Amino acid sequence: MILASASPLTLTLATAAAAAYAAAATGAARSSQTLSRLAVWLAWSLHGLLLAMGLLGSEPRFGFAPALSVTAWLVGLVYAVESHVYPRLRTPWVLAGVGAGAVMLGLLFPGNLLHTAASGWLPLHWALGIASYGLFAVAAVHAWLMTRAEVRIRNAADAHTGLPLLTMERLTFRFVGVGFVLLTATLLAGFFFGNHLYGSSHALKWDHKAAFSVLSWLTFAVLLIGRARFGWRGRRAVRVLYIGSGLLLLAYAGSRFVLEVVLGRSL
Repeated sequence: MILASASPLTLTLATAAAAAYAAAATGAARSSQTLSRLAVWLAWSLHGLLLAMGLLGSEPRFGFAPALSVTAWLVGLVYAVESHVYPRLRTPWVLAGVGAGAVMLGLLFPGNLLHTAASGWLPLHWALGIASYGLFAVAAVHAWLMTRAEVRIRNAADAHTGLPLLTMERLTFRFVGVGFVLLTATLLAGFFFGNHLYGSSHALKWDHKAAFSVLSWLTFAVLLIGRARFGWRGRRAVRVLYIGSGLLLLAYAGSRFVLEVVLGRSL
């Protein structure tokens, strides 16, 4: 943990972003969507500024917590945009809670300094990977909302999503499809250009990260094929989506958590 070494500006931005996320959660819980949307945009802006300072500053760092923080930021961005495209869409309070947690986690575990042997193309490789993380995270949140809405409908209660279930389902699998394309590009770049991206001493190897990444890719491929050929939907599709998302989470964030926190190693 490097909380004590954080600058006053970083601490201020992190506190403000977490407070804005908390306000968004409060607005969502009280069904005050105007307050919730304004707070989400404010939290997203402050969160983005905080990430830019950490990733693009004089001493750029990266690790499992910044990866999760960027993922949460992307999820917040998607929901902020969706709230304008679909004005009836309600921002789930859990989304704001995850955003606040990600901000504080990134503050506690800012990651390691990036090594100088890395290629200038490495940020693009990371951007593709993190974007796929974010899209699959959004798809998982949508799937959770669909499952929750279906349960409420069976109990003769309000679905409480603001969108028809079919629309929510289409959005979910659009995110899965685009995320799958980005994940494919990330894996191909890593496997074929690993030496160039990371340098010979840090080249990608067939390790736990690579194994979990390939397993998640196969899981999402099965999901998309199952939906296209056999019409998978409902609980079966959601379970496969959760499995693939869990494997993808273990691929980078889980592996780096073990290295950075449990083992105390930089790589």
